[in-house]
Amino acid sequence: MSTVQVISEVNIDLDKILDGMAQLDLSELEHFAFHVNSLIAQRKAPSLPKREAELLQQINRGLPITVRNRYAILNEKLLDETLTAEEHQEFSALVDQIEQSDAERLQQLIELAHLRNISLDALMEQLGIRRSRYA
Repeated sequence: MSTVQVISEVNIDLDKILDGMAQLDLSELEHFAFHVNSLIAQRKAPSLPKREAELLQQINRGLPITVRNRYAILNEKLLDETLTAEEHQEFSALVDQIEQSDAERLQQLIELAHLRNISLDALMEQLGIRRSRYA
């Protein structure tokens, strides 16, 4: 079983840490996950130039789970034709937010490809990013 050393000579069982994390509210959990993902990115790419590491963190950030979940719910209602006028406005705002996030991510990918002196397609292949089926 894995343990994490928190303070010199104090070990906490990883399962107990996960149990504690499960008690956090969603925003605290997302904040924690962001920092964990940052640590993972740093360990996977410790020799990357600073700007490349920053771009990779931004590219991998993604939308908050609350936004993705709400979009999925409203999209399902749209497909079922049960979306209210108020929900339609909310859905449109979420689509705008998602499109803005996608555009920013694409800009970051383009910058990273430029820094690495490779094509965007080659970078996406390196990172395991698939093209949208609509592209």
